[in-house]
Amino acid sequence: MKILAAGDLHGDIGQARNLANLAKKEKVDLVILSGDLTLADSNTKGLLGPFKEKNQKVIIIPGNHESIATTDSLAEIYGAINLHGYSIIYNKIGLFGCGSANIGLFQLEEQEIYDLLKKSHDKIKSQEKKIMITHVHPDKTLMSKLSEIVPGSEAVTKAIKSFKPDIAICSHVHEAEGIEEQIGNTRVINVGKSGKIIEI
Repeated sequence: MKILAAGDLHGDIGQARNLANLAKKEKVDLVILSGDLTLADSNTKGLLGPFKEKNQKVIIIPGNHESIATTDSLAEIYGAINLHGYSIIYNKIGLFGCGSANIGLFQLEEQEIYDLLKKSHDKIKSQEKKIMITHVHPDKTLMSKLSEIVPGSEAVTKAIKSFKPDIAICSHVHEAEGIEEQIGNTRVINVGKSGKIIEI
């Protein structure tokens, strides 16, 4: 399966259009947007329109810049799937996720992040291949060292070690865009605004 994953659009419809065009060019099966779709819960008009126009299957989660209600609304308007606290099986691959972050306008406590990841993982744990999607990055990584004001998440690290997804997708730290790291056998990718083509 081929995926285009990106995050931190912050209401940039032009970049959404660029990503939708890239997804079409690369013939991806799935687009994943890992939070901070908006800027302080605004700039939502037309945001996912470019993907809908091209009939692309889109999964979203909230970041720390939009509420769950806004994310649900975007999902409903544009036919996307909000994976916050939920999971799906697509092409025999289990995808599970938790949005928000441990800082920001719309934040969660670490325990809540872990509990939502566990709840969503439990429903797809028997799948041979798994992808975990979060907005916040794991702590004690290179990603977490690139910003003094944006801490990594202990809960995300714990979830990676506990559930052992093949791939963990995140964004959140703009300076870490494009960085890939390994936690155990999990490939951890900070996809950033430019996006990343991932094959699994």
